[in-house]
Amino acid sequence: MSEIKAPVFPESVADGTIVAWNYNEGDQVTRDAVLCEIETDKVVLEVVAQADGVLSKIIKNIDDTVLSAETIGELTEGATAAAATSQPATDTQLTEAEANKGTTVAPESVSAPVQEQNSQAKGNEEAYKDQAPAVRKAANTTGVNPADVEGTGRGGRVTKEDMANPTLKANPAIKTDNGQVVANAVGQRADKRVPMTRLRAKVAERLLAATQETAMLTTFNEVNMKPIMELRGEFKERFEKRHGVKLGFMSIFVKAATEALKRFPAVNASIDGNDIVYHGYYDVGVAVSSDRGLVVPVLRDTDQMSMADIERSIGDYASKAREGKLAIEDMTGGTFTITNGGVFGSLMSTPIINPPQTAILGMHATKERPMAVNGQVVILPMMYLALSYDHRLIDGKEAVQFLVTIKELVENPAMLLLDL
Repeated sequence: MSEIKAPVFPESVADGTIVAWNYNEGDQVTRDAVLCEIETDKVVLEVVAQADGVLSKIIKNIDDTVLSAETIGELTEGATAAAATSQPATDTQLTEAEANKGTTVAPESVSAPVQEQNSQAKGNEEAYKDQAPAVRKAANTTGVNPADVEGTGRGGRVTKEDMANPTLKANPAIKTDNGQVVANAVGQRADKRVPMTRLRAKVAERLLAATQETAMLTTFNEVNMKPIMELRGEFKERFEKRHGVKLGFMSIFVKAATEALKRFPAVNASIDGNDIVYHGYYDVGVAVSSDRGLVVPVLRDTDQMSMADIERSIGDYASKAREGKLAIEDMTGGTFTITNGGVFGSLMSTPIINPPQTAILGMHATKERPMAVNGQVVILPMMYLALSYDHRLIDGKEAVQFLVTIKELVENPAMLLLDL
C-alpha cells in the first residue's frame, strides 16, 4: 500500500483544490495515469500513479482543499481490480432439468444479454469519462446524462448534488421563429451562481491590489506598422523554412522592449518595501488567454534570445496554456509584461500592472488610418501602444521616452540590428 500525495507546491502557493478524480475507488490504474487534478492559484497540477495497481482509497474528494505534499489517497501496487459480479446461473446456464431432457439452447441466446450489458456499460463509461467519479456513478445508476444537467460546481462542473436533484438544460434544438432558444425567448429570468475558480479569484485579487497599491498611470503613442509588415511579408517564408516557426510581430516587439529596458533600467526594476531592486536580466512575460483565464508565462533572458527562439517559445506556451499544461515555473518571476489585446480586436486600452513589476506594455489592433506624411495624406496601418507604469518609481519623462524608443525601433527594425 502506497500513499498518493499532492505535489510539492512552491513557496508562493499555499494550497490547492481538487477539481477532478479520474478514477473511482477500486479501479485498476497504470503507471503514469493521471489520477486527479489539483487547481492552484496559478495552474492546474496533475497527480499521476507511481506504479500499476488499484486505487484503493480516496481520502480527499472533489472541492476539498489540500496542502503541499498532503496525502490524498492510497494505491495498492501490483494489485488487480476485482472481477465484475457474474450473472445469475438462471441467465447463463442450463437448468438441471433441461440438461436431463437434452434441451438445446442456442449459444447466442446465452451470450447476447451479457454482451449487450457489457457493451452498454462500456458505452456509458466512455460517455461519462470526463466527469467526476461520484457523478459517473450517479449517471450509471439513474441513467441521466451529466451533459444534460445544469452544473453548479466550479466552472459549471456537474456535481454529485446536481445529479441527485438534476435540473436539465434547455433543449437548444427547440427554437422559436426568430431562432432563439425557447427558454430565453419566453423571457425566462434565471440566475445561476457558481463559485470562482482559484485562478480567477487570484487574478481578481492581484488586479485589485495593483490598482489600490500602486500609483498607476498610462501613457499612449502610436506606431506605423508598415515597415515591419513589409519586412514580414518579404522574409516570412524564408524565416519559416530556416527556423521551422512562423515570423510574427510579437518577437519584434519583445526585442524592441528588451532594448528599451536596457536604456531605462527603472522600467525593469521593482519596489520591495522601501527599496528599489534593479534587475540585471530581462525576463519578459507575455500574456496568454486560456479557457481558465489570463496567464502570463515568462520568456527568460530575452536579450540572449533570437527572434526565432522568441516565436518558438511563445508558440509552446500558447499550446501549453490551451491544454492546461503550464507549470508554475513557467509563470514565476518576470521583470516586464507585454499584453496584446489587439488579437481580440481592442483598439485602445489601459493595461494593469502585474506586481511587483512596475510597467506593462499594451499592444492593440492594427487599423488603416489617414496620416499626414511630409504634407501628404497617406493611408497607413497604425497601432496604438499603451504603457501603464508605477509613478512611484518611474517618472513621466522616462515612461514617455521608453515608449518612444519602442516606437522608433518597431518603425525602423534596422536600428535593432545596428544597435542604434
